[in-house]
Amino acid sequence: MGYDALSSVPRVEFCLRGSPCFLVVFLDLEWIAGDIGELQPNGAMKIMDRKKNIFKLSQGEYVAVENIESKYLRCPLITSIWVYGNSFESFLVAVVVPDRKALEDWAAEHHLTDDFKSLCQNLKARKYILDELNSVGQKQQLRGFELFKASLLKVHGFLLKKWKEAVLLLLVALTFVLVNV
Repeated sequence: MGYDALSSVPRVEFCLRGSPCFLVVFLDLEWIAGDIGELQPNGAMKIMDRKKNIFKLSQGEYVAVENIESKYLRCPLITSIWVYGNSFESFLVAVVVPDRKALEDWAAEHHLTDDFKSLCQNLKARKYILDELNSVGQKQQLRGFELFKASLLKVHGFLLKKWKEAVLLLLVALTFVLVNV
């Protein structure tokens, strides 16, 4: 892929190690994200590519992530999407940045006066986005295992300021799924 950890702007695959990772993968203290990132001058990590664009779910189905993401991006309610899944689970999770105006318009129609950040944490808003994403997925003829079980809404794009934010983001998404399955 041509990425070099020793270049002036290091580009590497994210590999995380430590006790916070234990919560994410349950038995393994090392978590290899499969994402290629660029280390920013301020110490932040910016996700820019994937090492593997395909992975297998626990039931043996292969998921082509970029294909799925491109189909879900047709949903007018979102501006960015990151599809997460792993071989220990049989489902996918959507981490999305909702379109601010679309979410605020929906909130106004439902008499919610929350600010954008609060709306992204609102369970009804998350369900609304999830339902709309899955509706788009069905229209795009995605298979059942390619539809989402849960969504997590992010206020900002996917520039991760700290690696802990990445782990916490996944932990919150997986916890939400496990609680709501």
